Amino acid sequence: MTKAYLARTLAGLTVALSGTAFAQAWTPGAELVGQPITVTTNGVANTVVLSPGGQATITTPGGRVVNGTWSAANGQLCLSNGLAQECVPYAGPFQAGQPLALTSSCGAAETWLAASTNAPPPPPPTAGQKGERGR
Repeated sequence: MTKAYLARTLAGLTVALSGTAFAQAWTPGAELVGQPITVTTNGVANTVVLSPGGQATITTPGGRVVNGTWSAANGQLCLSNGLAQECVPYAGPFQAGQPLALTSSCGAAETWLAASTNAPPPPPPTAGQKGERGR
């Protein structure tokens, strides 16, 4: 095996591994920030919007807005209104239009539905990939 072949092989492996690491680098909540999520509990559908910086709003069917905070870590997505906190299992990104049946930390059966989600950032260019003008 020549040194040049070995160098090309290692370079290709490094690019492949960095692309894999990037694809696996998921920031919990990023797909939901700014998108309305319908959370239905006991037949009541509230609209939750997660904002950057951990702020959240919960809008009731009657239009009442409750301000709160949110966090996503350790496989949990948590909402807090300052008086109470509720968490649901959160192991991966939400998919637009696909409801999730979840049981909250309070024991409530809930359905979470994100009508739309944010797109993930584009992957980094790979070795040998040319720019927009073919250069």
